[in-house]
Amino acid sequence: MEDSGPRSGSASQHVHESLRRDILEGKLAAGDKIPSERVLAEQFSVNRHAVREALKRLEQAGLVRITHGGATRVLDWRDTGGLQVLLDLLGESFDPPPEIARSVVEMRASIGVDAARHCAGRAPVDAREKVGELAEAAASEVGGNDEKLDLAFAEMWQAIVAGSGNIAYRLALNSLMEALFAYGDMAERIRPRDAAQIRELGQTIVAGDEAAAAAVARQMLEADVASFD
Repeated sequence: MEDSGPRSGSASQHVHESLRRDILEGKLAAGDKIPSERVLAEQFSVNRHAVREALKRLEQAGLVRITHGGATRVLDWRDTGGLQVLLDLLGESFDPPPEIARSVVEMRASIGVDAARHCAGRAPVDAREKVGELAEAAASEVGGNDEKLDLAFAEMWQAIVAGSGNIAYRLALNSLMEALFAYGDMAERIRPRDAAQIRELGQTIVAGDEAAAAAVARQMLEADVASFD
């Protein structure tokens, strides 16, 4: 039996991060064959258990396909990956592909507009009033401390998406917000600067006006998308 050793976790992490980076940077392209467990174990000076753990994580992320008894091949992560790949791309030290930043803010806008509409129409009165309070809190931070503004704005949107009653939106927003905060330049570019607009969004949701809430959210979020054109 192979001894995974007390450092197998860190060893596996090292292999995983190295292969993931090669895949996301394009050094390993879709269809390429990953070296065998034996070769990787020798290359990284780890045991084969660590290699298997690393490959399994890559498979779970949709980056490779493991064929038992056959080759492990790289997949096109654009077709097979999930939101976690966004976090991986934005968390790496290399510059992410140009379309990634724009894709993140586009998805945020799409979710945000629909969530604002549903929150205004579905959320109970107390939940909508809470959104109004959070909008006021976020608006009051405009022009002040950027970190406090980012947190207050994110809290407002979390309440809006929660009020939309759409669990898929909530889970997606968690990943998108993590990505945005991980990528400092992006956070700076989408930081809200219009306090009146933030207050207006809160007021339309409190009033239960679905069309107006969607319109304000669209104006707010699609302006961020345009900044990446």
